[in-house]
Amino acid sequence: MPVPMLRCGDKTLDLSSPIVMGVLNVTPDSFSDGGRFLATEAAVEHALRMVEEGAAIIDIGGESTRPGADPVSADEELRRVLPVIERLRQVTQAIISVDTSKPEVIRGAAAAGAGLINDVRALREPGALKAAAAAECAVCLMHMQGDPRTMQQSPSYVDVVKEVKAFLDERAQSCRAAGVSSDRLVIDPGFGFGKTLEHNLELLRRLGEVPTDGLPLLVGLSRKAIVGKLTGGGAGERVYGSVALAVIAALNGARIIRAHDVAATVDALRTVAAVMGSARQASRG
Repeated sequence: MPVPMLRCGDKTLDLSSPIVMGVLNVTPDSFSDGGRFLATEAAVEHALRMVEEGAAIIDIGGESTRPGADPVSADEELRRVLPVIERLRQVTQAIISVDTSKPEVIRGAAAAGAGLINDVRALREPGALKAAAAAECAVCLMHMQGDPRTMQQSPSYVDVVKEVKAFLDERAQSCRAAGVSSDRLVIDPGFGFGKTLEHNLELLRRLGEVPTDGLPLLVGLSRKAIVGKLTGGGAGERVYGSVALAVIAALNGARIIRAHDVAATVDALRTVAAVMGSARQASRG
């Protein structure tokens, strides 16, 4: 099988083994670390620490998408993320991702040096698909039922895996039709975005059924409510549960793991990669 590669603007990311995307929230209200990295220097320092710990991607978010979150304007989002993107572009070779749904932010972030657009709305906002196609960045398409303000009120599915897969298939086809090639696409089933605990667990058990056409999977489970419900820990006390879910996701095919606790997750994924490599060698023998 060919080694999966992801084209991120002027860089290419090797996904032959699972890698870590470090979370950098430059927001006052994100559920886990909102407010800690609002200042540009604090954000850059934290990003470089995550790169040193092994993160291949830094995902910068200027608008919280936690359940119940209120939207912010494009101007405010740009004010938060652009200085961080511009500074990181100067000091690291890591892929810079921007967590946004707005076409204005997509264009601004790409011009500043971002290589990946991570969109919880899968480029469904007016103008977002056109902006992403023109940007030459990689794009992560995520499934979400509803919107952040209402998504956890009463999520419902007949078959959560089939419905998530069908949605992501349709969005990937729309992207290709708009000129976004397959080597720029990643898909994310959207754990915690319009899903109950049981929906999330079912998705994780059947994660291997989600990908289509060889598109790589990105998974974000770090510190989410699913971990709190399983372990009883608060947002800052979910490291071990988050790492356990990251390992399960990687063993079920995830190539990119979005994580707050980078060092612990990198160590776990290196172990997974070694075991998976040994298994592949044994199967060839």
